[in-house]
Amino acid sequence: MIPAAFTYKKAGSVEEALSLLAEHGDDAKLLAGGHSLLPLMKLRLAVPEVLIDLGGLHELSYVREDGDEIRIGALTRHHDLEHSELLAREVPLLAHAAGTIGDPQVRHRGTIGGSLVHGDPASDLPAVALALDAVLVAQGPSGRREIPATEFFTDFFETALGEDELLVEIRVAKNPAQGWDFQKFTKRAIDWAVVGVAVAGDRVALVNMGPAPMRARGVEEALASGASPAEAAERAAEDTSPPDQASATADYRKHLAKVLVRRALEAAAARRA
Repeated sequence: MIPAAFTYKKAGSVEEALSLLAEHGDDAKLLAGGHSLLPLMKLRLAVPEVLIDLGGLHELSYVREDGDEIRIGALTRHHDLEHSELLAREVPLLAHAAGTIGDPQVRHRGTIGGSLVHGDPASDLPAVALALDAVLVAQGPSGRREIPATEFFTDFFETALGEDELLVEIRVAKNPAQGWDFQKFTKRAIDWAVVGVAVAGDRVALVNMGPAPMRARGVEEALASGASPAEAAERAAEDTSPPDQASATADYRKHLAKVLVRRALEAAAARRA
């Protein structure tokens, strides 16, 4: 439970963080809130030679209104998302889901950017980003580029973010009148979800149902054809490959996905009404 030795660097700006990344390459890891990276380091599943601390980049912590969209700095903590009046009014799904993550200690340290870049299919916010059709803004040596959430999560713990890039912002469209809901089943409140689902309008995303965060395309197709929530939910397990473990088998997770999707769709419809 003791990490391997590493060199600690604290970035004073986005530009310095990018410079340190360029200097150290594959030997470096970025530290945001630390709740994803540090446990892996303690188990020595991640052994960076250089740790670049982003904690001082306060310019990447914000929730702002910009026309028809909301812009969120990548280092905005879960607690700030949960308690943002702007998000509660304009993107309530994100504010609500952030408030269900872990416990108060986790929410006061963990960041939205760290959660997304980690790319864990069992994490809540990647599914929320997919359901909201978010756009992720990356900055690298060549400047900034926008990556749709649907193209960001590529495989197990892998994303479309370049090795020389830093996630700096998340953009989501305002949707206060849109039906939404977030459901997850956990053994304890602080645990990763056995299965989870995020609904925003006619978009549905799943937690822990495959090697990467994913949309429930079968459910979305059923809804588009006029299916009821119960009918659409029957397609929740289509094209999924959930983990098969003694604590929760793949078949159990597929059944649970149908149950939670139905509940989420019904709750979203009630909010829309």
